[in-house]
Amino acid sequence: MVEQATHPKSLERNRLEPEDAQEALEHVQELLRRQHLVEELVHRQEAGDSRAPLVEALVHRQHDAELGALLEDLHPADIAFILESLPKEDRQAVWQLVRPERAGEILLEVADWVRESLISTMDQEELVAATENLEADELADLAPDLPPEVVAEVQKGLTDEERARLTEVMSYPEDSVGAIMDFEMVRVRNDVTLEVVLRYLRRLQELPDHTDQIFVVDRHDKLMGSLAINRLIVSDPETQVVDVMETEILTLAPLDEADEAAAAFERYDLVSAPVVDAVGRLIGRVTVNEVVDVIREASDEQALSKAGLQEEDIFAPIHQAIRNRAPWLLVNLCTASTAAFVASRFEDTVGHIVILAFLMSIVAGIGGNSGNQTMTLIIRALAVGRINAANVGKLVRRELEIALTVGLGGGAVAALFAWAISGRYSLGLVMMAAMVLNLLVGACIGMLVPLTRSRFGKDPAIGSSVLLTFATDTMGFFIFLGLATLFLL
Repeated sequence: MVEQATHPKSLERNRLEPEDAQEALEHVQELLRRQHLVEELVHRQEAGDSRAPLVEALVHRQHDAELGALLEDLHPADIAFILESLPKEDRQAVWQLVRPERAGEILLEVADWVRESLISTMDQEELVAATENLEADELADLAPDLPPEVVAEVQKGLTDEERARLTEVMSYPEDSVGAIMDFEMVRVRNDVTLEVVLRYLRRLQELPDHTDQIFVVDRHDKLMGSLAINRLIVSDPETQVVDVMETEILTLAPLDEADEAAAAFERYDLVSAPVVDAVGRLIGRVTVNEVVDVIREASDEQALSKAGLQEEDIFAPIHQAIRNRAPWLLVNLCTASTAAFVASRFEDTVGHIVILAFLMSIVAGIGGNSGNQTMTLIIRALAVGRINAANVGKLVRRELEIALTVGLGGGAVAALFAWAISGRYSLGLVMMAAMVLNLLVGACIGMLVPLTRSRFGKDPAIGSSVLLTFATDTMGFFIFLGLATLFLL
C-alpha cells in the first residue's frame, strides 16, 4: 500500500556559513603551522636526547587531538572544502584524523582530483570501512575511483536489492540521469486515503531528503502521478489519493543527458523528478542537490575549457601543472607568431606611417573582445539547449548585425581618435573600415567555433578563446595594414 526505499542515515553535522567555513580553514591552517613549528623546536632542543622521540610523539598527539576535535564538529562538505584548500602534505595529515565511518561521506564531497589523491593513500581495509555504509547510488559515484577488489568486498555486505541497484546505476553512462538518480523515495497506491498516507509517514524516522512529492504507482510499480506534500497536508484526510494527485508531471528516463535534466529543473523550478524505465516503471528519482552538482561541474569545466585547461590540483607538483597548461600555451605561441608574421609582411607600410604600429593593436584587441562576447553567449546558449537547427540561422544574422552596428559606432570613435593624433582623415577612414571588418571576423569565429564543435559532439568551449584570438589578431593586422597599404601609400 505504502512503501519507501530507506537506508540508515549518518548523524548530521552543522553546516557553516561561507565566512565560517573560511574561518575553519584558517583555524586548521594555524593548527598545522603551529604543529610544524613546535615539532621543529622540540626536535632541535631534544636533539641527541633519548627522550626526543617520546616528546615529539606527545606533542604530535596533542595537536592531532585538537585538530581532530575541530574536524569532528564539521559537516563533510566543510571538511571537503578544507581538504581542497590545503597543500598535499597538510591534506594527508588532516585526512589521517578523519574517522573511517565519516571518510565515505567526505570522499563524495571532494573534487575528483582531491579524491584520487586521498584514495591513493588508503589501503583496502580503510577503503572498505569508509564505503561500506554508503547507499547504492553514493557507492556508484565512488566506484570508478575505487580498486575493483574494494567494490567487490563492499558488495558482499549489501542486500540483494542494494546490489541490484548498485549494478544498475553503474551500468549507466557517467553523464546520464541514471548515474545521478537515487532510490530513496516514498511511493503510494492511488486507492488509499490521505489519512493512511499520513499515518505511515508519521511512523518514519524522517522523510528522504528533498521530498516535495510522493509518487503514486500501481501494483506493478508503473508511475501514475504524484502527490505534493503541501496538498497532502491541507487536504481532507478522508480524500483518496487518486482525487488529489497530479497526473501531468515531468518524468525522466535513465539514459537522458544529465545536463538536459538540469535544464528542466532550472526551467520548471523542480525539487525532485521521477525516473521511469521504458515501460513506465518508477525506478528512482533525481533531486535538486544532484542537479546543482551537475550545473557546477559543467560551469567549472566550461571555464577551464575556454582557457584550454583541464581540472588540476592547485597544489600539484610543478611538472604536472606544466603538462596541463603547456599544450595550449604552445598553440597560442604558434598563433601569436602567425599574427606577428602577417604584421611583418607590411614592414614597408609601417616604416612609412609609423603610427600604424600603435593603432593596429586597437583593431585586433577590440575585435577579440567583441568576438569573446559573442562566443560566451553562444556557449552558454548551447549549454542550456537554446540553439537548434530551426533558430541557428536567425541567431547568426542577429550577431552579425550587432557586430556591424557596434563596429560602425566604435569605428567612428576610433576614426576620430586616429584623425586627431595623425591629422589625416584618410587614416581615420581606414581605421573605421578595419574596425568594422574585424568585428565581423570576431563575430563569425565566436559563433563558428563553438557551433562546429557542438555539431560534432565536442565540448564547444575547449580552445575557443585561443582560436578566436588567433583569428582576430591575424585578420586584424592583415585587414588594417592591408587597407593602409592600398589607400595611404
